[in-house]
Amino acid sequence: MKNGLGWRKSIDEYLHPRVIGVFFMGISSGFPLTLLLSSLGFWLIDEGVSKSTIGLLTLSLMPYSLKFLWAPALDAIRLPILYKMFGRRRSWLIVIQIGLALSIVGLAITSPAKDPVIFGMMAMILCFMSASQDLVIDAYRIEILKDEEMPAGAAMTQFGYRVGNLIAGVMSLKFADWYGWDVAYLSMPLLLLFGLIPIFIFGEPMVQGLDFINKEIDAFRSRKLERDKTSDIIDKLVENFFITVVMPFKEFIQRRGWWVVLLFIVLLKVGDSMAGVMTAPLIGDLGFSKDEIIWANKTVGFIAVLVGAFCGGIILARFGTYRGLMIAAILMMVTNLSFAFLAVRGHDVDLLIFTIGFENFASGMGGTIAIAYLSGLCNLAFTATQYALLTSFASLGRLLIGSPSGMMQEFMGYETFFLLTTVAAIPGILLLVVMKRMGYVTNDIRAKKISN
Repeated sequence: MKNGLGWRKSIDEYLHPRVIGVFFMGISSGFPLTLLLSSLGFWLIDEGVSKSTIGLLTLSLMPYSLKFLWAPALDAIRLPILYKMFGRRRSWLIVIQIGLALSIVGLAITSPAKDPVIFGMMAMILCFMSASQDLVIDAYRIEILKDEEMPAGAAMTQFGYRVGNLIAGVMSLKFADWYGWDVAYLSMPLLLLFGLIPIFIFGEPMVQGLDFINKEIDAFRSRKLERDKTSDIIDKLVENFFITVVMPFKEFIQRRGWWVVLLFIVLLKVGDSMAGVMTAPLIGDLGFSKDEIIWANKTVGFIAVLVGAFCGGIILARFGTYRGLMIAAILMMVTNLSFAFLAVRGHDVDLLIFTIGFENFASGMGGTIAIAYLSGLCNLAFTATQYALLTSFASLGRLLIGSPSGMMQEFMGYETFFLLTTVAAIPGILLLVVMKRMGYVTNDIRAKKISN
């Protein structure tokens, strides 16, 4: 889809049934990360856990950066019995959601103060299951949406994701106040039901990209030497590995400028990710009550992120990928300055509302544009694997920079720390300009114009 789509047409795309279905899938994807990044931080503060430990707990998010390692299995393996009943994507989602529910229960019954190691392990298992769920849902979304639905679909992914954030955030905080953190987390698996609604309505996506796959398989087989029958099993294993693991990465690295694109994906949200880790500790240290946090973050912030996500879809459809990415990157950089100002002002509810609202607006817009950009880079023959690769690189900055953020904040203070996160966003913006000049960013949504 080219840029320049009419305003009316851009808005009408939000009403397509598939796009609405993506909204519900986003709810199921969104709430586990809220439990790990936001609610978990407030829980640890209540338990008296140090901010250095809170920062190190970010390492439990490692599966989000490594999910490309097992994504080929989700693309290729057919689950016995369930595959015949539901198909590839839907059968995997059912199994993964069962594991996700059990991991949330395991976290709820573990004490972060008494058993910090076990608690951290349970958080990592929860993250692994959540990342696996994202693999399936993202692949399903990309495969069922038409090109013209991609911007609106990316926005609706953000809508659903943030609704999941809101429900999980409000429920966990209020239930923690009323019944304790263990009960709050035990209630969360109910939100997984939202992920099952659209996949049973729209069915299993059609398999695409078979011509490319068959061509590569034929080329691979033609290079093999004649073997005796004792090596048939080995040959089959090697061939399966080539099809499920090698081919998706081979196809991507054959594109012109692929390494520049990956570097940009890593740098795009480094500053935003650094700031996000210390947002909850800042708000907690400034003495804001849970009701004030709910009003600012879960009410005003929720509305702001929806508006930002909607605007991101419109901007992407009207002005194209490059301008959309540039606007989002600059806005996300500027929002970090507002947190530095909040750290200076202290307990100021009005400023908290503005800061959270501004940050959520920029995050919603940036999320929509980034999702559409990464989705458009995927070859539909290897949707789960390539999207996992791209999103893993996107979260790599959060993993590498987020884990020492607590120690950095304790060393330099909140004001200087948030100023540093602002500066950290500049390299990504400069690289985007370079990519435009080199032709690695175009105005197409599902273009893959960096190929060849």
